[in-house]
Amino acid sequence: MAKDDLPEEENPFEPRRNDALLGHEEAEKVILDAWNSKRMHHAWLLCGPKGIGKATLAYRMARFILSGGGQNGGAGLFGDQSDGLYVDPEDPVARRIAGGGHGDLKVVERQYDDKKKRLQGEITVANVRTVGNFMSKTSAEGGWRIVIVDAADELNRNAANAILKVLEEPPSNAMMILIAHHPGRLLPTIRSRCRRLNLGPLEDYQVVDLLGRYCPEMDLGARDALSGLAEGSIGRALQLHDVGGLELYTELVDIIAALPSADVAAQHKFAERFSPADKDAAFATITELLHWWLARMIRFAATGQAPREVVEGELPAMQRMAAAQPLDQWLEVWEKINELMGATRGLHLDRKQALLNAFFMLEETMRT
Repeated sequence: MAKDDLPEEENPFEPRRNDALLGHEEAEKVILDAWNSKRMHHAWLLCGPKGIGKATLAYRMARFILSGGGQNGGAGLFGDQSDGLYVDPEDPVARRIAGGGHGDLKVVERQYDDKKKRLQGEITVANVRTVGNFMSKTSAEGGWRIVIVDAADELNRNAANAILKVLEEPPSNAMMILIAHHPGRLLPTIRSRCRRLNLGPLEDYQVVDLLGRYCPEMDLGARDALSGLAEGSIGRALQLHDVGGLELYTELVDIIAALPSADVAAQHKFAERFSPADKDAAFATITELLHWWLARMIRFAATGQAPREVVEGELPAMQRMAAAQPLDQWLEVWEKINELMGATRGLHLDRKQALLNAFFMLEETMRT
């Protein structure tokens, strides 16, 4: 099971417990400057790719504000201003937020479906119905009341309209922090009522650093390779690690590198592991990795710029494949394979056969 499909109390990387944030110092400075100047906006929109630390920053903001301004309390005896958003994890406020028990913080997110053993596909109006009442109440501790929406682009239409109504009439000393992986999917009226912060992907060395903190048993070589697969997303790196993504990718590259002289036995052995019903997460991962590898090969064919080699042998394989057929031919194959994998997942088709068919498409294209 992927970490995203775990109920949050079982997820060791849950952002509400996480005090490690790298790569977003500029965004932190913007928030801190607004706090110190007493011009905190009532709604913040944190935008960027999934898994780069947006939710971690949102909880960091909440800990800071609900503790009265972090380590300095906002203004010390001599009018000291806060110099960072960090709050000690042992601080009582931080501990209550980590435990999900702070009375002035409400989190709106997809709910875990116990019957289906996975998160629901969207945030419904039932999940946000109490937000307006929560924000309009007096703070339980005499400060702010904060709502985190994770993620706003997962709100369905009715839920989005309910959030918009609160944003249109913001109560005093109340703040909403919205997280968006795809801000273009939000209602324009929601975007226009928020102060937007755009967060970018992490640098590879930052992903390596965070992997070392979260997975200290992982050797440096594996962390470095995962950082290449993750493309700046520590969340993606952790998910790949959880399902053995690096090992899957290495085997996938070995199979592709052998084309067009296909090792049929190796292909069957590889594809067979995704047949069992409990391998949904693994099949989703290999589908994503195959899509990613082909996209990188096509970009290489189009630009001539070699990508970073994540595992040994993939760059020569890309060079051979790119030279075998014109770019438009590979784009057509890429689209067909994506359609095949999408139909396989959506219609619960034979996953082993889908992978074998994908390998056959690549082999035939290289031969013709």
